[in-house]
Amino acid sequence: MADVNRGNRPLSPFMIGQYYRPQMTSMSSIMVRITGLITLGVAVLLAIWLLAAASSDEAFALVDGLLLSLLGNLVLFIGSWAIWYHMLGRLRHVIWDFGYCLDVETSEYMGWGMFIGATLLALFTAIAI
Repeated sequence: MADVNRGNRPLSPFMIGQYYRPQMTSMSSIMVRITGLITLGVAVLLAIWLLAAASSDEAFALVDGLLLSLLGNLVLFIGSWAIWYHMLGRLRHVIWDFGYCLDVETSEYMGWGMFIGATLLALFTAIAI
């Protein structure tokens, strides 16, 4: 067996930082995972809103008032951005699954397109609603 020095090698979760320069492709992939969790939180907020609407007028007024407050609007905007970003990330993966746009330069453009597209779509959603 080869004598491998395993004690001085960094482990993969600790690569971002001093050992690894974050790239657009890796950061957009991480953001897809984070926005998936945020989307789950938005689904929970929707369920709470629907349960409040089904339970009583007072409960609905409370939850609806919270969601329509300044903080609630900010949470809903971030949630809509996360949903759009996650959707664009899934679309990017479908394109990759078909074997298109796999080169690094195009993948980086797609990553920037996801950030810009999600922002524009979230702004459009906020204005339309």
